[in-house]
Amino acid sequence: MEQLTFGELQNYLALKYKEGRTSSALFMKLVEEIGEVAEVLNQLEGRKKINLDTSLEKELVDVIHYAIAIASVNNIDLTKAIIEKDKEAAIKYKQSPNLEEFLVSKK
Repeated sequence: MEQLTFGELQNYLALKYKEGRTSSALFMKLVEEIGEVAEVLNQLEGRKKINLDTSLEKELVDVIHYAIAIASVNNIDLTKAIIEKDKEAAIKYKQSPNLEEFLVSKK
């Protein structure tokens, strides 16, 4: 199976949403999808009746899709942003290695 990077997905979604979708419209879709993740989790944990048409995997993919789409239409480099945010969190929570160090150690 092909490997997918954030950059490739962002480029694809930027192309897909280059016209007509605003950040707020994409955000509304993201919120809707987060609600659907909550529904699936409630079903899986026995708080709601199971609907066989739903899947946690598919709903999480939808959440990721819309979150990355929002970044794409706002020209945010998610790879860079995630690494920088993780560095801050690693310092704040005294965690090691940080993501960048982890990635370097894998090479």
